[in-house]
Amino acid sequence: MNRLEDAIQLVEDGKVEEGLKAIKKLREYSTDDEKYTIAQNYYQWGFVEDAKEIAEELIARYPDEGELFVFLAEMMIDLDQEEEAIQLLEQISEDDPVYLESLVLQADLFQMQGLHEVSEQKLLLAKEKTDKEPIIDFALAELYSSHGEYKKSVPYYEKVLIENDEIAGVNVNARIAESFSAIGKFEEALPYYEEAIKKQEDSNTLFGFGVTAFQAKFFTKAIEILTRLKELDQDYGSLYLYLAKAYEEEGMIEEGFKISLEGLEVDSLNKELNFNAGKLSMMLGDKESAEKYLRAAVAIDPGYVEATLQLSKYLIREERFEDVVESLESVMSYGEFDEQFEWDLAFAKNKLEQYSDALNHYRRAYTSFKETPEFLEEFGYFLMEDGKRQEAIDIFRQLLKLDPMKYEIEELLSEQE
Repeated sequence: MNRLEDAIQLVEDGKVEEGLKAIKKLREYSTDDEKYTIAQNYYQWGFVEDAKEIAEELIARYPDEGELFVFLAEMMIDLDQEEEAIQLLEQISEDDPVYLESLVLQADLFQMQGLHEVSEQKLLLAKEKTDKEPIIDFALAELYSSHGEYKKSVPYYEKVLIENDEIAGVNVNARIAESFSAIGKFEEALPYYEEAIKKQEDSNTLFGFGVTAFQAKFFTKAIEILTRLKELDQDYGSLYLYLAKAYEEEGMIEEGFKISLEGLEVDSLNKELNFNAGKLSMMLGDKESAEKYLRAAVAIDPGYVEATLQLSKYLIREERFEDVVESLESVMSYGEFDEQFEWDLAFAKNKLEQYSDALNHYRRAYTSFKETPEFLEEFGYFLMEDGKRQEAIDIFRQLLKLDPMKYEIEELLSEQE
């Protein structure tokens, strides 16, 4: 065995050609144990076909050795021969020491093929055989989690956590926190996030923690965690929107605006950050910045209805009716639509004395806003001014049904009768 160890060491030391040549010679008269060692090293070094050849030779001599079947199956997976791997694993008997391992591997393979239920069956079968293998609980938790069945995943993760807070390189507290957060149990998730970052303070876990704190309405905590993430990784673009919103929720508008701008330095094409910067600019009374960032958000995504409506509202308030029309018609030319577009266009075209177009927009908007008193009042007055007295009366009557306290409308109607 010493000569084989020496040859393996040559490869490990970088003398690859010399080592492989020695191994090839030794392989001809090695024992079966030595051949298995050679195969394992071949596999480790990436010579999968050579390793596979030895494994197949050994399986022919030892058809009851499950470990060899698992080893060969792993190589088959690397060679994208999943079906052959499954067939191998299914030959392992229930009393073989590697039977449970084979079930877990089969579950992985079936999951890779999109056969979620078969994968689950294999893992539940493994769980029936033993309740003392955390890797099986972990595999079930990961399976459910990967298919969005977070409620099912939590008990299995919690069972793993009793013995291990890390398994297969995965932070179990973080997984539980993510699962609770995914099903909307934000407060339940927070203690697990606290434990997770004690173990490992990585960017994704901090982001999940910060967002979950925000969703749980613990805005001070969200600011603390997301600021820590920013210090750790300032290029983590997703943090800025939530951090800015958390500052806004705390009434710290200037800080929120500043963070939005910092985020735009990282990702200038982030439509939500542009929209947020525009909205906060408006709150700070900076009209020029408000328009700049709202227009940027719409330019990035003409289908960003919320930004378009905010821009339209701003332009109406500024009495820039031509800009309202230009902005909305530009967005609609991309095939985008919202019912409010029709109302805003009707209002703006009325102000621009484009009465025929305004009437068409009001009539289209009516379908969506016939239960909205503010719209009916505006539409009614427009119709009255446009000489459509009877239609105006009908609209005002509808308005009074919705809001009988509109005495001035009641008085107007009595004058018309």
